[in-house]
This record gives sequence, structure tokens and C-alpha cells, in this order.
Amino acid sequence: MSEHCTTIAVTIGDPAGIGPEVVAKALADPHIASLASWIVLGSQQVMNRQPGWLPPSAPIYLEDIGQPGDGNWEVGSVNSACGRAALEYVRCATQKCIDGHANAMVTGPVNKEAVTLSGELFSGHTEFIAQQCKADSPRMLLVNDQLRVLHVTTHISLRQACQLTMSRVLQTIELGVTALQQLGVQRSRIGVCGLNPHAGENRMFGDEDDLVIAPAVASACQTGIDCHGPLPADTVFHEAVQGAYDLVIAMYHDQGHIPMKLLDFKNTVNVSLGLPIIRTSVDHGTGFDIAGKNQADPASMKQALRMAVRLAESQRNARCTDD
Repeated sequence: MSEHCTTIAVTIGDPAGIGPEVVAKALADPHIASLASWIVLGSQQVMNRQPGWLPPSAPIYLEDIGQPGDGNWEVGSVNSACGRAALEYVRCATQKCIDGHANAMVTGPVNKEAVTLSGELFSGHTEFIAQQCKADSPRMLLVNDQLRVLHVTTHISLRQACQLTMSRVLQTIELGVTALQQLGVQRSRIGVCGLNPHAGENRMFGDEDDLVIAPAVASACQTGIDCHGPLPADTVFHEAVQGAYDLVIAMYHDQGHIPMKLLDFKNTVNVSLGLPIIRTSVDHGTGFDIAGKNQADPASMKQALRMAVRLAESQRNARCTDD
């Protein structure tokens, strides 16, 4: 390993998908490789097949987990062995962060169907890592150069997502303020989406905006947070891109994901909040249709790696200041 102060654990995702390829391509970029020491968790056998992958050398170390092995699996296909392997990579990377052997982790894409076929109950990376860290209230933040969106709920049904509570909305706003500070935004302006069309329009289209979201926004404002809402979701993202807000709070998964991916899919990074460790991720899937064809774009992985280093260094600097 090199003498870098920052060590980042990187999982290759589902071995049958594009995760191994984008990890190899991203770390082949000398500008990325020079940012930190990297521990890649995955399979030596799988990584040796990737275009651009070099024999492990400082500052890159490959930790061979030994899965999925030589079993009956094919690149580009859903397979339980690959799902099991992908989850084991995440488990090992999370433990490295918990134990202090890595300052942050970056995850490649997994396939939920493949993981489920392996017998594991799995709704997403964020929830799985939170369970391992014994964190009961994680959140998903999406970041690109044009917009930042933090979600009150993510991988649950829309019906469940509509069952909002004031405390959850308020906690999400507070987590957003902390995340912005870590990203260097000290005087943050936050726009909060309404749940219903036109933010309910005086309860014509539902009362959740008035009864749940508005009181949460008011409570945040009372603590000094520059927070506005509930705002119609069909306009607030446009306003944020124009500079009105540093962060938008979305009430549910698609409300936040659609504008982010429409604006800049390949450069969007997923950051987990509410955890005792730092975790970032690509914001794309396993790409089985192009896996093994040397067509995968590593842009999102590069951004996720950069973001992990940035957050780890920000956390270290904050600790030094506190000391």
C-alpha cells in the first residue's frame, strides 16, 4: 500500500454485470488512482478479465474474496452465486470501515433479483449497510454538478412512502444540512418538495403537505435552517438548478431520482447519510445488456470515488479541528 492518509474500500458489484469493468477503468485513470489508497474487494478471477485492469500495485490492492468461483454463471445473466458474492463484497467493505481499516467505501452496482435468489432479504445497499452498522434511519443523497437531492424515503412502495411523519421529514432536513457542510456549503438553502400535486394546493389534493411537511419545515426554520416548503415538485427542481436552493428534499424515490438522472445520469453519485461510516456509489445498475462488451462508461464510478475521498478528507479535517 502507499503512504496515502486516506484508504477507500471499493466493491466490484455483481461479477456478471458492469461493476468490475467500471472499477477497473476508473482506477486505471492515474488522476483517480493518485487520490488515495484503494482496497478493491471482489474476485481476482473476475478482475483479470477486465479491460485496463493492471496487476495490483500501490496504491491499489485487490482483496480476493473468492466468490463467485468457477460455478455455473455467465456474464450478463442473473445468477444467485453472483448475487451472494456481490453482497459478501459489501459486507466485507462495510466491516473494514467499521473496524477503521478504511476511511470510506464505494460500491459497484448489485442486482436485487440475484441477491434475492441467493436467499438474502435485500431492498438495497443503503438498507443493508445500515443494518450492518446498526443504524436505524439511513437516507439517500444524490449529487451531481447541477443538483443535490436528499430523499425522505427510498426503497419502499409508493403507498408506504405517502405515510410521512413530521419527525422523519425534519430529520432528513437536518441530515441534509450536515451533508452540505461536509461538501463545503456552510450557508445552505433548502427547498422541500410537497407530496401531492401543487403541494396539496390548500388541501384540495391531500392534506399531508399542510399537516406533516409544513410543520417540519417550520421546526427546521426555528433552529436557524434556511428552509422553504412544501413546494410544488414540478417547479422546485428547476428553481434549484437555477441556483435558488443548494439541496432539494424529495419525499419518495422517483420524485428525486427522475430529475437527477434526467439532468446528468452518468455523473450522478449516491451518498448514504445517517450512517457511522462514509459510503458512496454509482447511480446506475448492473447493465447486463452491455456487460463483458467493454462498453461501460466509468464516469459515475470516477465521481463516486472522488466523492468518497472528498468526504473522508472532510471528516478527518473536522476531527482535527475538534481536537
